[in-house]
Amino acid sequence: MSQHVAPPPLSPNDDDLARAIKRGNAVLFVGAGVSMSVGLPSWRSLVMHMAEELRLPPELLDSADFSYQTLAEFYRLQLGSIGPLRSWMDRNWHIEREAVEQSRLHNLIVSLDFPIIYTTNYDRNLEVAFDIRGLPFERIANARDIAASKSSATQIVKFHGDFDDDASLVLAETDYFNRLSFDSALDIKFQADALGRTILFIGYSMSDVNIRLLLHRLWKTWQRSGYERDRPRSFVFMPTANIIEEAVLGSWGITVLHGDTPDPEEALARFLQDLCNRVAALPDPAEPTA
Repeated sequence: MSQHVAPPPLSPNDDDLARAIKRGNAVLFVGAGVSMSVGLPSWRSLVMHMAEELRLPPELLDSADFSYQTLAEFYRLQLGSIGPLRSWMDRNWHIEREAVEQSRLHNLIVSLDFPIIYTTNYDRNLEVAFDIRGLPFERIANARDIAASKSSATQIVKFHGDFDDDASLVLAETDYFNRLSFDSALDIKFQADALGRTILFIGYSMSDVNIRLLLHRLWKTWQRSGYERDRPRSFVFMPTANIIEEAVLGSWGITVLHGDTPDPEEALARFLQDLCNRVAALPDPAEPTA
């Protein structure tokens, strides 16, 4: 049985990622780290709000060992709906337009001109960034949006849902467990989008089991196909080097890229700026011959 060999790490002269972006054949996956850079409240504030709504004693939060997803599940059980929590998040996780306009990360993301951007963030900062530039986009959060998508505008796929559609939100524990089956409309769309394109993940902690499972399943899909050698390269950006993650993710065919500064936001900004420069320096794709 053949042993999987991870692709070599990027060298200064290796522009596979830049070339894929230049050809419009790359997908960006954006995590919470990008939204935190413009002042999005922490998950701790969400936990404290739920505890206040549910009138839970502070000592329970201090002593209990549970995730915000478990607390959100309890919230739904007690109040019968996640709707009030969604409304609170929509109001309190709103970032002023000026903050997005001045955000280096959001400006660089828009400049890279990915045809498809996936995000697990609930906020609308990516949409606002495109709107500020006057660039068209389509927000996709459910099967209906997929069916209605007809234009060539950038697709912003809200992988964990959108505040305009309560049913689309992946917030409580049951929501996450249901998504682990990877058979929802957005999961099927991601598999179709990802199989033939280069993928770049930014703004994520690799301790996020949902993202790790997503990467692992993508690798297994290619491995089972028998055509793993033809798989487009996938990349994860991490602010600092981590030999453990590089080895594990590398065994799944994922190239780990890392920054050169301990500041996560600055490291990501430098990486995206360098990527923009690399893409701009490449010649335009050759026009098809008649």
